[in-house]
Amino acid sequence: MGWLFTVRNKIVSLIGLKTSGSSEAKRETVLKNFKGEIGQRVGLFKVFDGNENEIILGEDDKHLDFRVSLLLDKKENLLHVSTTVKIHNWLGKLYFLPVKPFHKLIVPSMMKGMVNQLTK
Repeated sequence: MGWLFTVRNKIVSLIGLKTSGSSEAKRETVLKNFKGEIGQRVGLFKVFDGNENEIILGEDDKHLDFRVSLLLDKKENLLHVSTTVKIHNWLGKLYFLPVKPFHKLIVPSMMKGMVNQLTK
C-alpha cells in the first residue's frame, strides 16, 4: 500500500493536489501528539469537527473536497468509517477515477495503519 501512495503523491503533485509529504518519523510524532482538535492536522487530514464519539477529517482542494467520519460505537466496540467526496472539476474526476475502485481497500488499510501506529 505504501508504494501506491508514493506513486499517487508523485502524480497528483503534478496536477496541483495536496500530498502529506511526511516522513515516517514525523508521522509518528504527529500521531502521538494528536488531540483531535478542530484545525489540527494528521498527515493530509485536517480536523473539521468532532465530539467524544466522532471525528470528521478531510481536506478541501481546488479539484475536490473529501471528508472522513470516524464514529466510535462504544457499546459494540466498533469504529464506523464513512467517506464522501465532492468533485469540483474535470481534474477532480480524473483523479478520483482510478481511486474509486480501490477506495474500499485503501480506507480500511489506512485506518489499520493508524491504529497500529497509535498502539505501538
